[in-house]
Amino acid sequence: MSATVEQLDNLERRLVVSVAWSDINAETDKRLKATARRVRIDGFRPGKAPLKMVASMYGADIQNEVLNKLAQQAFQEAVAEHGLNVAALLRVDGVEDQAEDAADFQAAFVFEVFPEVNIGDLSALEVEKAVTEVGDAEVEKTIEILRKQRTRFNRVERAAQDGDRVIIDFEGKIDGEPFEGGTAQNYPFVLGQGQMLPEFEAGVSGLKEGESKEISLTFPEDYHGKDVAGKTAVFTISLSNVAEPELPEINEDFAKALGIENGDLTKMREEILKNVSREAKRRIAGKNTETVLAALHKHVPLTLPRALVDEEAQRLAEEMRENFVRQGLDAANLNLPADMFAERAQANVALGLILPVLVKEHKLQPDDAQIKAIVSEFAESYEDPQEVVDWYFADRERLKEPTNMALEANVVDFVFGLAKVTERSVSFDELMSAN
Repeated sequence: MSATVEQLDNLERRLVVSVAWSDINAETDKRLKATARRVRIDGFRPGKAPLKMVASMYGADIQNEVLNKLAQQAFQEAVAEHGLNVAALLRVDGVEDQAEDAADFQAAFVFEVFPEVNIGDLSALEVEKAVTEVGDAEVEKTIEILRKQRTRFNRVERAAQDGDRVIIDFEGKIDGEPFEGGTAQNYPFVLGQGQMLPEFEAGVSGLKEGESKEISLTFPEDYHGKDVAGKTAVFTISLSNVAEPELPEINEDFAKALGIENGDLTKMREEILKNVSREAKRRIAGKNTETVLAALHKHVPLTLPRALVDEEAQRLAEEMRENFVRQGLDAANLNLPADMFAERAQANVALGLILPVLVKEHKLQPDDAQIKAIVSEFAESYEDPQEVVDWYFADRERLKEPTNMALEANVVDFVFGLAKVTERSVSFDELMSAN
């Protein structure tokens, strides 16, 4: 067996392997004989059919299997011999002008190799580090959010105003004809929260129970419903219920509803501070990880294997389809062109090449103590933290997420330790509202 390597374009290579026909024929004959011993052919007892007949029936398929097997073996041996780091096999071509009496069979393997990754001097990097503070003010904001989540609505007989929950029937028409999604009965929403278009909410505001009103509104040009975007509709609205909000008082009952058994408000605030601090820490870590990974991607220029980028783009598209399905949407015929995911796919592939080199060169693999610390943080919010820790460590597969988090934390800390870092204070509201 022999092989020659040709560079085609950037990372693309063409490797021509040769396999002796004597080896191919010997392996083919061996398989034919093995097939003849077990095959059943009408008119013959098992294993008694003439070899020529078996060859005429199965010989071509067997020879193709042998050709594929020996060519693949030759390819793998040549890859090892030439020290090639194959990223993806693109195709296998036939070699033209092979003489019928040639001693060897030739096949051309076209593939992409991984690029060489050179991390370079990280001290030249300029990165922004997000920081935040969590204190009494943030605890009080969280308490207000928790109160609003437990809002009760009490029926009133006055006119509807911002903050009220209203229940309405409505029917919309465009050019006198009803349209899809333009009609509903017993539809509840809270005025002033932007759940409906401003003109629609303005039409409901001021109505009392039992009153009706006709309004005209024009849908925005960029409205998500393409069939009605930019068009003017006339809605007939009937209001059947107005209810004003009532927030719970901050007392023992409120604390007990949050899981504080004795209703101690001091204990409640301590628990909220602990939980909010943990969540803020997680979100800040996420922001800083994104910043560092983006900086590494920009810092290390790479020519990427196209096949890997295409494969990642397809994976991201399929992931989005699955998310839509989980949300109850019909994504079977959803067209998600790969171009939508090209930029993200390129970043993912690039980082998939950069990070292993960085981790290996600078020994950034997390140790067991780091992984356990992250698992312990996960477990803090549960009633029996040790039970959660034991569950994670009972199966190494469950430790993948905390292991990856520890690895990312090591990378972030390492880069921050070398780069030129500028701190940016992130407000609590900005941090908690970010997706």
